[in-house]
Amino acid sequence: MSKTETPYGFWGSDWTAEKAASASRDFAELRAGHGGLFWIQYDPADARCTLWYWRDGTAQCLTPAEFSLRSRVYEYGGGALCLTDEGVAFVNERDQQIYLQPLAGTGAGQPMALTSRPCCRYGDLQYDHRRGAIVAVEETHHDKGVEHRLVSVSLLGEQALLAEGADFYASPTLDASGERLAWIQWHRPEQPWTATSLWMADYLPDGRLYQPVCLAGAEGTESLQQPRFAGDGTLFCLTDRAGWWQPWQSHGFSMVPVERFVRHRFDHAPAPWQLATVSYLPLTEGGWLSTRLVDGYGLLFEHDAEGNERQLAPEYSRCRQVAVDDHHYYCLAGAPDRAPAVLAINRLNGEITILAGGEQPLPTEQLSRAQPFSFATGQEEVAHAFFYPPCNADYGGLPGEKPPLVVFMHGGPTSASYPVFDPRIQYWTQRGFAVADINYRGSSGFGRAYRQRLRGNWGVVEVEDACAAVQSLAVRGQIDPARTFIRGSSAGGYSALCGLVADAGFTGGASLYGVSDPLALRRVTHKFEADYLDWLIGDPVRDAQRYRERTPLNNAAQIRVPMIFLQGGQDVVVLPEQTESMVAALREQGLRVEYCLYPDERHGFRQASNLSDALQRECRFYQGLLG
Repeated sequence: MSKTETPYGFWGSDWTAEKAASASRDFAELRAGHGGLFWIQYDPADARCTLWYWRDGTAQCLTPAEFSLRSRVYEYGGGALCLTDEGVAFVNERDQQIYLQPLAGTGAGQPMALTSRPCCRYGDLQYDHRRGAIVAVEETHHDKGVEHRLVSVSLLGEQALLAEGADFYASPTLDASGERLAWIQWHRPEQPWTATSLWMADYLPDGRLYQPVCLAGAEGTESLQQPRFAGDGTLFCLTDRAGWWQPWQSHGFSMVPVERFVRHRFDHAPAPWQLATVSYLPLTEGGWLSTRLVDGYGLLFEHDAEGNERQLAPEYSRCRQVAVDDHHYYCLAGAPDRAPAVLAINRLNGEITILAGGEQPLPTEQLSRAQPFSFATGQEEVAHAFFYPPCNADYGGLPGEKPPLVVFMHGGPTSASYPVFDPRIQYWTQRGFAVADINYRGSSGFGRAYRQRLRGNWGVVEVEDACAAVQSLAVRGQIDPARTFIRGSSAGGYSALCGLVADAGFTGGASLYGVSDPLALRRVTHKFEADYLDWLIGDPVRDAQRYRERTPLNNAAQIRVPMIFLQGGQDVVVLPEQTESMVAALREQGLRVEYCLYPDERHGFRQASNLSDALQRECRFYQGLLG
């Protein structure tokens, strides 16, 4: 069938913003136990996170209507779920307290509160079977600030202190006997992906910890995450000591490399923005289940004791959050053509069963697939990205025309983009836009040195990479360099603003709850990121000139193209006042600026109606600039 020739950017499509928003369902936190598998499911239709239980081929929702599972420890949460002998313990989103939901037969009872401390939040829940208690990270908000500790909460609601004194804690992990506890901790001004330390302690008979010992990270030169005890009591942990997040193992009171992994130059985990990431597991008899980040792809492998490996689920391009039982490996997985899925992988033959998700919202002929590419940037360095060409079975561009480009700058900024089905990207490509999803220097998944490139260089390095990516695509003849847009959320919004301040030739841009005044953000942001800007830009006093140069609000006069701003009214990371100041500054100089505030949204839109509205507004805005 012949295609209708229509200018790029104005193609018609049945893939509406509403469909794209509804396809944003996602999953988190797999836990195998009680004869089945549990996971948390986020649904944009009601913006809730609910607990699902799969057993004997059937999945059911266990969460009553008045509950939602979500931790807000460190604002980004994680670890809102753990399995106990009595049922399931979880963190309720509304009050941030721990609840116990008993399991009976194939059903679940009414959740019962285990904690009642309104000033506290809980996350990273781990079950202590020996003492019938839940180990958790506790975040306390009081007049003097915010304090973090490791605590133990019994199933009767009694609470005990395990560790305090560090600024942050993560990954409390018990050995099989319940006699030893390992965890990660770090101090300001570090972030969990810059410098952390690994600690371990034995339990005393009264439930207290005896003389905790630092096993790694005391020098402050490595980032450690995800400690795990094997069945024989060996402690493993991911460290980037050798340049990549790879498994090392305990040897006395130190850590030594696991040789089969350090021979390769791959990260085995992303940056730990959220608690309770599980990207590898030691198996019985010396085997391993692990994810591996290769050129932006998140691959899953099984390793036996002899060092042989087998790739699992090769058709999936991002595997994460693994779990295991006697018969199956489990993971959350994304693919280029599918919505996120919960997978069960037969341990004997590798056969895959999709337990939830995995829909194919678009037929093959309507799907734009990621094309990975690398490009020269900076001082003889290389950066990475994924290119999505326009794709619509019913439309084609005008003869001789090249498509406009939308540059995606991911958040974090120490995060990453993956080549998976993204309903937003397909919304753009369906309408005749090309998309470049940039893994700029500073992104995770490419080793410690690549990740560290943003240190002192935020607002410069990633902008340089975005411009280099546009130039590379233009040289290849894949886009029209005279019609390019840059957009981003949160930290990505800051990068987009800096790109426009640099007058890099973009036609327009979008900032979704993006940072426009780093110093204002530094004054009001939460404890977890309170020192991050010092790492990304510099000391506000010593490097005051650098802040002036990299503050979009101070340099609004250098932005010469139209912009759209989208903001959550309850955002505590980037306050609405910061965005509104930037909007006012641009309007004062006569620029075309559109601004929309979503009163019920926080830092990251979650409600389907707002997700679809934001997507439509941004698209209409760009179309208006194309003419």
